[in-house]
Amino acid sequence: MLCIDNPYIEPYFNQAVEEYLLKNSDENIFMLWRNDNAIIVGKHQNTLAEINVDNVKERDIKVVRRLTGGGAVFHDLGNLNYTFIMGYGEEGAKVDFKKYNQPIIDVLAGLGVKAHFSGRNDILIDEQKFSGNAEHIYHQKQRVLHHGTLLYASNVKDISDALKVNPLKFEGKARKSVVSRVTNISSHLKEDIGVEAFRQEVMMHITKLYPDAEPYTLAETDKREIQKLADEKYSQWHWNFGYSPKYGLKKGVKTSGGHVEVHLNVDKGIITELHIFGDFFVNRDIEPLLEGLRGVEHREDAVLQKLKDLRSSAYFNNISEEELVYAFF
Repeated sequence: MLCIDNPYIEPYFNQAVEEYLLKNSDENIFMLWRNDNAIIVGKHQNTLAEINVDNVKERDIKVVRRLTGGGAVFHDLGNLNYTFIMGYGEEGAKVDFKKYNQPIIDVLAGLGVKAHFSGRNDILIDEQKFSGNAEHIYHQKQRVLHHGTLLYASNVKDISDALKVNPLKFEGKARKSVVSRVTNISSHLKEDIGVEAFRQEVMMHITKLYPDAEPYTLAETDKREIQKLADEKYSQWHWNFGYSPKYGLKKGVKTSGGHVEVHLNVDKGIITELHIFGDFFVNRDIEPLLEGLRGVEHREDAVLQKLKDLRSSAYFNNISEEELVYAFF
């Protein structure tokens, strides 16, 4: 088994690392890594339905879609992530969370903390969640990618603020995350050893657990290919937002020209249906404006540019393009 102590904290790069290793290596792999502030959404989720758009924009939080299913999670440097990439050979492909969670439970037991596996994919301490897990089965090479979060000393308020969304805002069939009571591992230790020392404890346990374990550092050729994947996929709007399933959005905002409520449907990231209601006044029929917005990517900069191109402020009395675009997200 190759054991990688990944020093990089760039979210796009780190998601690309996992895919690259899954698809380009035949070795069993264990990796520890952290991300700077980021929201990592499940492969099948509607990204906009999982994030607090204003909070994410204000704090410049990166939003990245991952390969695995499950719910959205917030990463900061107080959170340690672990990844297993293993072959399943003739055993057949199956999702098996307990197999990969047990080493983490054992590490904590060695530090005097009693944790247990619960539900579909969580590890708990005193019925509070500190680890969420997800898996992806790569049938082409008979390999499984399993990864999980380990909240060691994360800012719980940041987690709540970044993921807090109006539950009535979106309509769609995509799975939404379930907000759980969360806790930090450090709160349950007799002595806070710090996230780096905890990281070393986890790595040491894995190297003892797997006799063939050996350290591996990403080679320059690895890093070049990973960065290419990060640039072409994981940093792109089309993957992180446009990949979302069909969804509908309803949002109302108060503007200087009155209340505006936008109803829209989105498919593969593209606005397919759009209606605008409210107590505003118009200078001309808005149907040509609505027609011009259909077919635009549901992305703030794209919608704002289209509103400016179509001069929406000439249609709506006393409502600027910058005010109006807020109702679309």
